[in-house]
Amino acid sequence: RLLSEVFGTFLLVLAGAGGAVVDAVSGGQVGRGAAVTAPGLTVLAVILFMGGIGGAHLNPAVTLAFSVRGDFPWRRVPGYIAAQLLGATTACLVLWAVFGKVGMLGATLPGAGITDVQAMVTELLLTVGTASSAQNVGPLSAIAVAGYIVLAGLWAGPVSGASMNPARSFGPAVVLMDFDTYWVYLVGPLAGALIAVGIAVLLRGSGGD
Repeated sequence: RLLSEVFGTFLLVLAGAGGAVVDAVSGGQVGRGAAVTAPGLTVLAVILFMGGIGGAHLNPAVTLAFSVRGDFPWRRVPGYIAAQLLGATTACLVLWAVFGKVGMLGATLPGAGITDVQAMVTELLLTVGTASSAQNVGPLSAIAVAGYIVLAGLWAGPVSGASMNPARSFGPAVVLMDFDTYWVYLVGPLAGALIAVGIAVLLRGSGGD
């Protein structure tokens, strides 16, 4: 389970942060549409080929949402989050080793003219959808989660980077040693996950199945 979380989060961040890195290296040949589609498609693939092993959370906010709702044992939460942070950090270290510290290593930052609070609220709202769709069961959950990630990135990428994932933002932050705005990508997604649990309970009842 833990290996699947490390590997899955590694692939997610490699695609998500790698889009910005390759865009910088190639002189802008990776457009925003491709940059937000790549991580969505990566999540689709990871859920389909490893979801049956560890659930393919790939995101501390999703792990938290499952646990608060009673669908995931709390004893596994520390290990899952550590695995996700390790996978994200390893992906950014690989990008650094291959391409150098270009494109801010795909760091998620508030957009030009966007305050930290605006970005945090945006991340909160986006994560409500991510954590809610992650509650789906079966192969269609892969399409639901991946599709939502792409949709969120298309409209909210310029505002906050559409991280929705504390691990995704942690990787570049720790490698660059720049945590100035990391609180945006910690508070927003975790608060959004808790709201998503409330919505899931209202729509489908309590978890624990």
